[in-house]
Amino acid sequence: MKAIYHKYKPYYTDSLKLAIPVVISQLGHTLVQVSDSVIVGHFAGTTSLAAVSLVSSLFLVPLVIGIGISYGVTPLIAQNYGRGDYKACSKLLSNSLLLNIITGIVLFCAIYFGVMAFIDQLHQSTAVVVQAKPFLFLLSLSLIPLMVFSTFKQFAEGLGFTKQAMKVSIWGNLLNICLGVIFVKGMFGITPMGIRGVGLSTLIDRCVMAIVMAFYVLRSPTFRKYLQDFTVRNVDRIRGLQILKIGAPVALQYTFEVSAFGAAAILIGVIGPVPQAAHQVAISLAAITYMMASGISSAAAIRSGNYFGSGDHHNLRLSAISNYHIVIVFMSCTAVIFTLFNHVLPYIYTTDERVLSIASQLLIVAAIFQLFDGTQVVGLGVLRGIGDVNIPTIITFVSYWVIGLPVGYLLGIYLTLGVLGVWYGLVCGLISASIMLFLRFQTISKRNKLKVIADQK
Repeated sequence: MKAIYHKYKPYYTDSLKLAIPVVISQLGHTLVQVSDSVIVGHFAGTTSLAAVSLVSSLFLVPLVIGIGISYGVTPLIAQNYGRGDYKACSKLLSNSLLLNIITGIVLFCAIYFGVMAFIDQLHQSTAVVVQAKPFLFLLSLSLIPLMVFSTFKQFAEGLGFTKQAMKVSIWGNLLNICLGVIFVKGMFGITPMGIRGVGLSTLIDRCVMAIVMAFYVLRSPTFRKYLQDFTVRNVDRIRGLQILKIGAPVALQYTFEVSAFGAAAILIGVIGPVPQAAHQVAISLAAITYMMASGISSAAAIRSGNYFGSGDHHNLRLSAISNYHIVIVFMSCTAVIFTLFNHVLPYIYTTDERVLSIASQLLIVAAIFQLFDGTQVVGLGVLRGIGDVNIPTIITFVSYWVIGLPVGYLLGIYLTLGVLGVWYGLVCGLISASIMLFLRFQTISKRNKLKVIADQK
């Protein structure tokens, strides 16, 4: 262990410097949903919490499609930065901004004209659906400013500047929490809005974050040399397709995973609103650790892109493995926390004893899949950094929709194990994704290493 530590120590340090701000920034996306759940669970009741669960499961797919597409620019920025081509970075930003704004508008329309049309056909509680509709509308509208924020966030992170988005995310989430409590409870003379209040606070928060992040990047002297060709004239089909070539498969990867979890929430909703609310509590806690692991994954993608762009495959491999080590240690710690405090943590969201009882059991299952959830997302990040996105997309589809969800339906619904059975299926999906993505990384890494040796001869 000591020898391994000294071998990878420089890479641990380098990865953590990048990862910690990204982790905090990534955590911001989840904390929006977490704060919504906490505020609603304490001030609006179990039915409203179930509505948040339903909306979260439906909204996650459009959300990760948008975030995935915005991720397409990051490895390209990182690779061009590794080559020292700063003008290409500014041209990529021009194309990414236009592409992301269009994506945000399209996703909003898809939710408003699509999801709203079939939400009544999902066999959910009528009271839950009534509260879910206005909340879903406000969240979907917030996708447009979120995509603007993500554009500048991914640009800055691709260049290795990760602290800016972290600061904006911290202040944005504080604003979201304050406004959410005020709107839901009806403080300072405002009429209580219930679940609509957290939707409105999220929309305002994301608008402010988009404006601040854009202003920070465009006006800061730090980014001046990377913005020389940031103009509308440099929007072109070739670079737009370059971004989509990576962003679209990444969007599909995240979509396959979160849609499986969303479908699981709908399956659990068929069982009843109490298990659905418990699922929301447990999945919200698990989502916190996932997004933190996702931050490590993003850092891994940045460094992999830098090394890949400069042709340094030896350091690429060492950096990638160091990120696997980091995420395993981190997720092991969170697994222990979930196990030791499984009866305490659900009180953050609700005091309903029925919900608490089920949620505490689900946290034990969540503790089991922490390791696999972390390693699979780091695997995706490393492969994304080197531009390998198509095979990982197939792997995620097979893992979650061919293995995870069918096993969850078999155990939870057909064999009547209930919500625990559905979660067992999700664990199977995560395990398979983790193993297959690591094997994919090993194959490519060894192939590149042999190629370098052959070229030297």
